[in-house]
Amino acid sequence: MPEPQGPPATNGWKKGLISAFSLLDRFTEQIEKLILGSTVLFVSVLLVAHVLGRQLFGSGVTGQVELTQMSMVVMTFAGLGYGVRRARHICMSAFYDQLKGWPRKALLIAISTLTGALMFYLCWHAWDYVSNIQSRGRISSALQIPLWIPYLAAPIGFALAGLQYWLTAARNLISKDIYRSFSEKERYDEVPIDPTS
Repeated sequence: MPEPQGPPATNGWKKGLISAFSLLDRFTEQIEKLILGSTVLFVSVLLVAHVLGRQLFGSGVTGQVELTQMSMVVMTFAGLGYGVRRARHICMSAFYDQLKGWPRKALLIAISTLTGALMFYLCWHAWDYVSNIQSRGRISSALQIPLWIPYLAAPIGFALAGLQYWLTAARNLISKDIYRSFSEKERYDEVPIDPTS
């Protein structure tokens, strides 16, 4: 459904904001895809090499368990923003689903704003945790990898998720329709009615 036509000045700044936010959204999406894609590819190659090494040479990849665990940490936190962008995050919507019109939109804006703030708060604490790990010089036991490197995914993931929640709130403030994420309109499929019943 196209956006309603308002005064040209109003439409101009709205289109400009949406264009700027779209550019930011696409930029962060590329970062998330790069992190997630390269980590999944790395784990896949690592596990295949480990299995082939054990079967053919009797010895797998040294530190395979550590590397897999670190990769899971990276994928989990890097996937936060991507899940919010695609509106695939967990939501408890019993109260929200009962609302219609502007109260529903207002609640979604409030939820997005507060959840975004929570993500940035968690980002701050995660950064503090990563800084403490780095200052103490903690390393992994088998491969001696500094642990702050894989754990850096936590503050980055929380920041990207917070940004996505705030982009969702901004999109709902400047658009007529309701958006579950910056690019995903809210659509609830109707339950099909069987004509024979």
